[in-house]
Amino acid sequence: MIKLIVGLGNPGKEHLAHRHNAGFWFIDWLAKTLESEFSSQSKFFGETAEILVGTRKVRLLKPQTFMNCSGKSIQALAVYFGINANEVLVIHDELDLGPGNIKIKFGGGHGGHNGLRDTIKSLDTQDFYRLRVGIGHPGTKNEVVNFVLSPPTKKELALIEGCIGDAIGVIGLLVEGEIDEAMKGLHTN
Repeated sequence: MIKLIVGLGNPGKEHLAHRHNAGFWFIDWLAKTLESEFSSQSKFFGETAEILVGTRKVRLLKPQTFMNCSGKSIQALAVYFGINANEVLVIHDELDLGPGNIKIKFGGGHGGHNGLRDTIKSLDTQDFYRLRVGIGHPGTKNEVVNFVLSPPTKKELALIEGCIGDAIGVIGLLVEGEIDEAMKGLHTN
């Protein structure tokens, strides 16, 4: 079962609309949908909130350490509350999926994503869940940094928001540990 949901992104208004903040977009939408608000927690190096999904309390986290140091925040909260890595769901932007595509995955490498790289290092395992929010790829490796640190087009944003809405619709299944059912719901859309 999922006890901690983490959205990856970069803090600050100047980064809010960037593709790299798709994890923040998701978690903000989830908190709003379930009528919860974030508060700053310096001991967790981030903003946290709690939601009830059915009868289960789930913690939400938005690391404020910048993307490349996300693991520090995740580790601090997980250790404090005794949450195992396999009870963590990390939401992040994914270059290898087009806008409008979203996939659930357990384990695996970081695929060049620095937020995942630091999370793997800090948790000392790859064994956590990921919700990969497709943002598309600029076409060449040299353009990746500029691409993720810029806003999507209106069309891309509409597709990304649509898939985030779909994923929020299966969050209850994820929290309950019904990962296969959640995957079927998302991967067949």
